[in-house]
Amino acid sequence: MKTTSVMIVGVGGQGSLLASRLLGTLLTDEGYDVKVSEVHGMSQRGGSVVTYVRFGDKVYSPIVTEGECDYIISFEKLEAARYAGCLRKGGKIIVNTQEIDPMPVITGAAEYPADVLEDLKARGFDVDDFDALAPAMEAGSAKAVNIVLMGHFAACTDIPKEKWIQALKKVIQPKFLEMNLKAFDLGFGEK
Repeated sequence: MKTTSVMIVGVGGQGSLLASRLLGTLLTDEGYDVKVSEVHGMSQRGGSVVTYVRFGDKVYSPIVTEGECDYIISFEKLEAARYAGCLRKGGKIIVNTQEIDPMPVITGAAEYPADVLEDLKARGFDVDDFDALAPAMEAGSAKAVNIVLMGHFAACTDIPKEKWIQALKKVIQPKFLEMNLKAFDLGFGEK
């Protein structure tokens, strides 16, 4: 089996690290060799966060280089644009349409770019965009955007939904499990 590469990208505080832990747990349980690497940047200050998850029969490095990523799961539109160059030909970007202003926009030094997703599509990228915030709120919290996105990604894979649910039960604290299971189901249904 060839190595599959996934990048989970977002802004600090959006739960991308939990999403990568969910994916890593699932893939390990499925018997894959899995490598995970995190790059935090200025995550505590709302900066860019990227996690690499690579899996296959044998994986030698967790790092994804430009043009080799199979999937990018983006928690925010600008982060999708920032990392789009890492996608391989035929790869897919799953992106939450939510906008989170970066520091230059907050301070007034820049404006949030218009038509980010339209630009990616015009450049030939396979962009699967949807509002992940609304189903997260329906599940009970804006913080569940990460699990909504992972549910959406799960629907793109060949791994049975029940296996994803088992992994969720391993990585989510019991007091948050019901909300996250609902968020996962809502994201899965968006496909």
